[in-house]
Amino acid sequence: MANIALIIAGGSGSRMNQDIPKQFLTVNERPIIIYTLEAFEHHAEIDVIAVVCIEGWEQVLWAYAKQFNISKLKYIVKGGENGQASIRNGVYELEQYFASEDIVLIHDAIRPMVSADIISDCISKTRRYGNATTVIPCAEAMIQTLDGTVSVGNYPRDNLKRTQTPQGFHIGHICSLHRKAQEAGVTESVASCTLMIEMGEQVYFSAGSEKNIKLTTVEDIEIFKALLAAKSSNWIKK
Repeated sequence: MANIALIIAGGSGSRMNQDIPKQFLTVNERPIIIYTLEAFEHHAEIDVIAVVCIEGWEQVLWAYAKQFNISKLKYIVKGGENGQASIRNGVYELEQYFASEDIVLIHDAIRPMVSADIISDCISKTRRYGNATTVIPCAEAMIQTLDGTVSVGNYPRDNLKRTQTPQGFHIGHICSLHRKAQEAGVTESVASCTLMIEMGEQVYFSAGSEKNIKLTTVEDIEIFKALLAAKSSNWIKK
């Protein structure tokens, strides 16, 4: 059974207010997407990497993969009009080359701090349950509102999970899910796990981390730089 990492890099990153997509921004002389790809490149259980790439950046990505020795990258797929469409494009492409029972880990290109332990647990839980979504506990108080100005109640945080990526599936299952969603007119689901729930299926959990941050703002880049510095410092001490 093959394990494929499907990296979603189809977004433009408008919230960063930068001239280039955020996944291609450089931090410490490395594009953000390369940090992400390296995590899967160096993981022993990952056999192949595919990337859903924003249109016009495909050749740049191939060049970066060559420069930084990302040898597992075998497929680059065109992004869609939104996140759900981009993931759909990616899994439909993989379906042509891999068996229905092979596992795909769908991961945000802009989560560059994903650890080997997170990847391993997602694979393990997908094998065990048929799917797995990386989650972390909800530590904050959760307050409900209707207008964004005033509260209308609160929600018990113990009943909530904060989702991350990777999210793991058997290829046949996730492709079937997307086909059912297309037939049902479900086109705006924000993640694979929410699509699962919207289509009436259960989501199982694997272990995430507070460090597995998603880089959506300039402030997130600063946090990422601090995490990199701490990681480098720990490595030097060892």
